[in-house]
Amino acid sequence: MPETTPPAETVAQTDWAALTAELDTHGHALTGQLITPAECRDITALYDHQHHFRTTVDMARHRFGSGRYRYFTHDLPDVVQALRDAFYPRLLPIAREWAAKLGKPAPWPDTLAEWLEKCHAAGQHRSAQILLRYGPGDWNALHRDVFGDMLFPLQVVIGLDTPGADFTGGEFLMTEQRPRAQSRGSAIALPQGHGLVFTTRDRPVATKRGWSNAPMRHGVSTVRSGRRHTLGLVFHDAA
Repeated sequence: MPETTPPAETVAQTDWAALTAELDTHGHALTGQLITPAECRDITALYDHQHHFRTTVDMARHRFGSGRYRYFTHDLPDVVQALRDAFYPRLLPIAREWAAKLGKPAPWPDTLAEWLEKCHAAGQHRSAQILLRYGPGDWNALHRDVFGDMLFPLQVVIGLDTPGADFTGGEFLMTEQRPRAQSRGSAIALPQGHGLVFTTRDRPVATKRGWSNAPMRHGVSTVRSGRRHTLGLVFHDAA
């Protein structure tokens, strides 16, 4: 991928038919490379500059796991803003289709700006874009990134370091509560610069009685060595 390829183009070059099929089957799907190693390093370096962030969360303090993450302000770095803007219109048809299958409202307008205005009108004003840092022994408990009633059903996490070289362990974890069955789990190693599109809260699954709602949670396994950074793109703001 050329160094100058903008995020909008790399997102557009994704095989969206295949990715949609993967999401429908598993509730998560890996993209190809979205940003270069140099862009990954640039984003990672932002972590040490407090002015980019509205708050820092100590996961151990809140019993969320171990490690820290930071929420960006609304003044997002260009590459982060570009990635978020590029993904929303691609994910929107999937979100609407899922809502239709489950017989739920689909309140998402055609543009991200309009959707964020609706979030703000409902009292969800705070940026939910996340930069996460994990060191040895750190982990993230299974959870959902639900920050209010205004919710977008899909989000994206982008790996900023190389598994097996920069860190070991630290797989991205997902569990799905299947209808009338035991939960199913997945573990994904995020390649550097690649994204994982995944379910925010729940998704439709086909059953003998029609479409059912399958709740999902995500987290991170224990980092064994090194340091792991990821960028989280969330398409609703927080209350």
